[in-house]
Amino acid sequence: MVKDAEAQRQQLFDLIGAEAQRSSFTIQATPVGIMLVPVKGGRPLSEQEYLSLPPQTKKDLDKTRENLETMLGKTMRQIAEFERKTRDGVRKLTGDTVQFAIRFLVEELLQKYDAIPEAATYLNDARNDILENIEMFLGVGEAAQPGQPTSPWMKDLPFRRYEVNVVVDNSAVKGAPVVFEENPTYINLFGRIEKEAQFGTLTTDFTLIKGGSLHKANGGFLVLPAQDVLSNLFSYDGLKRALRNQKIMIEEAGERLGYITTKSLTPQPIPLEVKVILIGVPMIYQALLSYDHDFRELFKVKADFDTTIERNEQNLKTYACFVCTLCVKEGLRHLDSSAIAKIIEYSSRLAEDQRKLSTSFGTVADTIREAHFYASQDGSKYIRDIHIARAIEEKTYRSNLIHEKIVEMINRGLILIDTEGAKIGQVNGLSVISLGDVEFGRPSRVTASIGLGREGVTDIEREAKMGGPIHTKGVLILGGYLSQKYAYDMPLGLSARLVFEQSYEGVEGDSASSTELYAIISALAGLPVKQNLAVTGSVNQRGEVQAIGGVNEKIEGFFQVCKAKGFRGGEGVIIPGSNIQNLMLKEEIVEAVKQGKFHIYAVSTVDEGIEILTGVKAGERVRDGVFEAGSVNFKVDERLRGMAETLAKFSETRSGEPRRPERE
Repeated sequence: MVKDAEAQRQQLFDLIGAEAQRSSFTIQATPVGIMLVPVKGGRPLSEQEYLSLPPQTKKDLDKTRENLETMLGKTMRQIAEFERKTRDGVRKLTGDTVQFAIRFLVEELLQKYDAIPEAATYLNDARNDILENIEMFLGVGEAAQPGQPTSPWMKDLPFRRYEVNVVVDNSAVKGAPVVFEENPTYINLFGRIEKEAQFGTLTTDFTLIKGGSLHKANGGFLVLPAQDVLSNLFSYDGLKRALRNQKIMIEEAGERLGYITTKSLTPQPIPLEVKVILIGVPMIYQALLSYDHDFRELFKVKADFDTTIERNEQNLKTYACFVCTLCVKEGLRHLDSSAIAKIIEYSSRLAEDQRKLSTSFGTVADTIREAHFYASQDGSKYIRDIHIARAIEEKTYRSNLIHEKIVEMINRGLILIDTEGAKIGQVNGLSVISLGDVEFGRPSRVTASIGLGREGVTDIEREAKMGGPIHTKGVLILGGYLSQKYAYDMPLGLSARLVFEQSYEGVEGDSASSTELYAIISALAGLPVKQNLAVTGSVNQRGEVQAIGGVNEKIEGFFQVCKAKGFRGGEGVIIPGSNIQNLMLKEEIVEAVKQGKFHIYAVSTVDEGIEILTGVKAGERVRDGVFEAGSVNFKVDERLRGMAETLAKFSETRSGEPRRPERE
């Protein structure tokens, strides 16, 4: 077909050429087109020669030229028609050939994806587009024209429209996908539309659409750290919208801020079916539950993970397996039986419970890693208990500078703490200071002053706005105890003031309420309290001593003070009886208790504690509601009754009213 067209084209050119030659003209191709030039002597006339011809000759030549141009125009139209028909024929033939070549391929794909209507539509559209752009495949497009430099990516660019952009490939995943996104930014969650530079302009197409974690987890589970989701702009808001609408929208994050106004792609929303799991601390859960009305609807299931587990036979074996796995995974020396026992003991100390094990595996793992280093220094084949103990002690040593300074100031008398003798209205209390990575106990002197009045128990810490609400509650309970215990048949004419001496950072918690009550009872009874004892424990209105936290640190804090000042044999602490199960003390203190250098007294009532502190029997009520003579309670009752009478006499003197008769 093409050869026939070329032959006809050449034949027409030959005819018009012969006619021009007979008329003394020749046909020349110029940059502006085909021209007819007169010929004389077998050569074309120049412009000067043509102008020098006689007028009549020029006139005849012009007339001949007009006739030839008419014939040439007709011939060119015939040639153009031949070329058009040739192109159409070639295009049709090429189209038929290409259609025949791709028909079976397309039909095979149509049968394979027959259940997906969208796929069938896409395959038909792709087939039609190929047939409409055959020249691109044959290399006759503009990019393939000779003389025009092209880069490889420019040649491949037109064919990208036929590529398949696999946003997510979970073909290798067995079961439902489980994705943990460590950095839940908006782009990492919902995907992005990338751009590429072409001749200084940013362009994009569907092949540059990239999926996010939601796409990877679609049909499965997506695990996200809650705090990171909330701290990344648009992440939480976009996550809620996707879960609520059950669709994933890929869009530019900047468009939501109004920063990007250039035209871009708008991918079709993808149906979403996923279970999202937010992990974080309980505080975040409570905040979202309180301030986000959508949270309860979208995240319906809450699962709390305990920080401790039971210390039973099965869990001990599991803990040992964890330790072994850690050593194998990180290439550490294995622990012998003594080291395993030591790490179990340390875990119970972290849990502050003899019956529990801590699930703070990171802290336990760090201790084992450090113990491995000390074992390496010693050239030991295994990590032993001495290495575990050293790792624990070294960790404490690196963080307890403030504790050492406090002990030093107590030993030098800058902070007043007595560890010998006895004082009225003065008791050593125990508190815990937390610095984030370390906690330690600090003894504090608690004093009480007594006078006539109707104010009851006054908390100086609260009056100075240095006491927290829990501490204030504990002090107010003391008034209830005194009223219930002693003032059932008389007014409580008491004005007592309590204070933590040399306290400058504020006081919070009720663990010192029993200490404060002992100070008041001592001041009322006029009985001195042993200063070689320290006290901790909260108290209720019935005089029951209740459990407190940080009992190990409190005991160890007073032990260090006694050690610095020198043991005299009677030092010790009084703790709530319910805290016995929380004792996980250092071996140094356990050994001191065994040797009688240090004592730990467990009490369940205030009466038990005051007997230990004063060495005087607390006393029970006997006939007529009177306490046993000579007992602590008898002295307190007698003092309060005398104060009430004095206050009544004083009131009678000032008002002139008769006073109430005394009880016989």
